[in-house]
Amino acid sequence: MSAIEIKESPKQVFIDTYGCQMNILDSELVQEQLQALGYQFTSIAADADVVLLNTCSVRQLAEQKVWSQLGRLAIEKRENNNDLVVGVLGCMAEREGAELVKRMPHIDVLCGPSELDKLPGLLQNAMQNRQRQVALSGHTSRRSATLEKAEDGVEALDLSRSFSATRSSKQAYVRITRGCNKFCTYCVVPYTRGPEVHRPPLAIVQEVRSLVEQGVLEVTLLGQTVNHYVFQDGGKTTSFADLLAMIHDQVPDLQRLRFLTSYPRDFDDATLDVMAASPRMCKYLHIPAQSGSNEMLRKMNRGYTVETYFGLIERARMRMPDIRFAGDIIVGFPGETDADHEATRLLIQKVRYKSCYIFKYSPRSGTVADRRFVDDVPDDVKKARNRDLLDLQNGIALEIHSAMIGQEIDVIVEGFSPLRVHRPQPGEVQLGWEKRSAESTSHVRLMGRTQGDEIIAFEGSGDLVGKLVTVKVTEATQLSMRGQMVP
Repeated sequence: MSAIEIKESPKQVFIDTYGCQMNILDSELVQEQLQALGYQFTSIAADADVVLLNTCSVRQLAEQKVWSQLGRLAIEKRENNNDLVVGVLGCMAEREGAELVKRMPHIDVLCGPSELDKLPGLLQNAMQNRQRQVALSGHTSRRSATLEKAEDGVEALDLSRSFSATRSSKQAYVRITRGCNKFCTYCVVPYTRGPEVHRPPLAIVQEVRSLVEQGVLEVTLLGQTVNHYVFQDGGKTTSFADLLAMIHDQVPDLQRLRFLTSYPRDFDDATLDVMAASPRMCKYLHIPAQSGSNEMLRKMNRGYTVETYFGLIERARMRMPDIRFAGDIIVGFPGETDADHEATRLLIQKVRYKSCYIFKYSPRSGTVADRRFVDDVPDDVKKARNRDLLDLQNGIALEIHSAMIGQEIDVIVEGFSPLRVHRPQPGEVQLGWEKRSAESTSHVRLMGRTQGDEIIAFEGSGDLVGKLVTVKVTEATQLSMRGQMVP
């Protein structure tokens, strides 16, 4: 990478990110490595010399958005900017490969998520030679791996992360493991991100320490199945619980530590004990159930039962009564009956998620579910069940938020809320929400997040962004809360 230099005027790059937090981190690392080589980044696609789409293949809707964007870029390239370089990164590049370039021949670069360290060379070759550049892994094997040395390309990308004393964001993602060995029947991740690979614990701790030294207050550890982390070095094994304790204890200036996404089958008591004993660790678990029906879980190849899942929830609450849960649910999986749907309703009612991401099942080509099962739940039934579960979850979320009214809670101020409340004068009609410019910072509407991942909006000075403040909850909605700063 160091051998590549940008000798001409700096190229402008626009990157559009779809999907999960892992993709967000990948885009950050891509931006850092390209900036180090002289590229500049723009937030306006029309001003860019290079447009990169960092894609997601988990759901059909995410892929449809990419296809639409690629269609628009084809028109832009044909009619206005023939030199525009179009790159598709991430899971969709890995999964679709030849089909992508067949349908969209204007694509100049294809780069899978395990090959992102090669991106600078791919871009340079595409611009100089005007030939399509491809770097895909073709993941097909089921295996697990430990990174004992920084020989892996993407591991090198993590290790080369730049640290700036002027970093504006006070929250950061840190990858501890990538890939997945679970092979849930509906999921493409093992085929797009490959097998599990776990990073050395000392490298992770140092990365967190460096981020804190530049002002980061909160770190979120990332992995497709984050609690499956294990690192073996000679005769020593570092478990996920060990890693959490190391970070918490060895980086005492870190205000908050959280992680996602967890897998129910592998969540042990040792991890719960570390969470409970560590005051700066967020009492929050994103732990997808996917269904409340054992038959659906079996067909999904999830590897646990509803009873096992409930047992985890109970063990967590026993140690941390104030813990918050977030979940994922798939509606309308092949063969799902009314009784299966009712079982999922009961699960949501019993767990009482803070938030739950509820999606209609969409077949993904190449997965076991697509090969073995008929997508036999009618779309109108999927929509009705989806709406039913969303209504149920919204009611639970409102109850959880309403119970917090009157409490004083610590929040990290993440930024400006895009809306503010117009406070009417006596006799004036309330006009409701109005747009507010972030440029006016003397008294603005801010948005912050609690340890339990609840969102709260409140008014204050714009210079509070990135700081930890105390807010008293005054109002509640299904999605968030409102409050007043405590002097």
